[in-house]
Amino acid sequence: MNLTRYVLRRLAISVPTLLVATFVCFLLVAAAGDPLAEQRSRPGANQDAIAVLAHELRLDEGVVPRYFHWLGGFLSGDWGSSIALEPVFDKVTSAYGVTFGLVIGAEVLALVTGVLVGVVAAVRQYRLADHVATALAFLLFAMPVFCIALVLKDFAVQLNDWVRDLGLTGLLGNPWIRTSSPESLESHGFGDLVVKYIGAYLLPTLAVMAVSFAGYSRFQRASMLETLNTDYVRTARAKGISPARVIFRHAFRNALIPVATLFSLNFGVVLSGAVITERVFNWNGMGSVLVTAVNADDPYLLMGWIVLIGATVVVANLVADVCYGVLDPRIRVG
Repeated sequence: MNLTRYVLRRLAISVPTLLVATFVCFLLVAAAGDPLAEQRSRPGANQDAIAVLAHELRLDEGVVPRYFHWLGGFLSGDWGSSIALEPVFDKVTSAYGVTFGLVIGAEVLALVTGVLVGVVAAVRQYRLADHVATALAFLLFAMPVFCIALVLKDFAVQLNDWVRDLGLTGLLGNPWIRTSSPESLESHGFGDLVVKYIGAYLLPTLAVMAVSFAGYSRFQRASMLETLNTDYVRTARAKGISPARVIFRHAFRNALIPVATLFSLNFGVVLSGAVITERVFNWNGMGSVLVTAVNADDPYLLMGWIVLIGATVVVANLVADVCYGVLDPRIRVG
């Protein structure tokens, strides 16, 4: 009951915050310029048709009335139309599913591997495992995401060529590792579908998880070292409890709390920042929607993108707050 009341209270705070954020973003998007300016400036442009389009998109109204009309439609399920008169809801939600599937897999893998490496580095402090983990994390931090993505893509192309030269091909002649979106492939049966998606998701997943893995491993190492030096852990050791039990029963759960916070904040950042990775691997996800909306000064398409990303950040932080009570019994929810 306390947990339900806590979630409802957080939602009561988050919803007004999200509404204020949408209003500010709508003002900024409207101030970016006239979305139909390029069409108006074309030689021989039909100004009457452009005026009809502007009226249909309500671009001839004031910003504030337009915002409340957009908000009313948004809350009722009508997210408006893009400049190309395509339903924003269909375009954004379809792209969101593509990006979410990529990011959730990459972030979960980054979290699991980062936490494991961080724990090992903390337990083996200043030893070979710690030095290797530190060097790997700093290397990944120093490399831009687009550089990691391009290196992986070039490696996959050369690997596919080498395997093909050996006379080996993937299922039904498809390459072992795909360097483009799975949408570009045709599937012939369940086995081909599995190979197709594994091969297509492998490279972008590794590119997205690389920097996140570095962050999680360093945070987990620092948090684990701090927890291992607390009084209750020293007391547990003094009682003769086995080292493995001390680490995983007494220290590990509390050391996860900062990493849970980082995961909730990082998830929204990675979801919104997957633009570069998607462009390198030709994925039609939220990155493509963002680029299209910005290039066209498309207000409603851009607002759909912003609201969906903002809602994801709110939900991720709410889940992280609930996880605090699970990880640390000293934290009381309610």
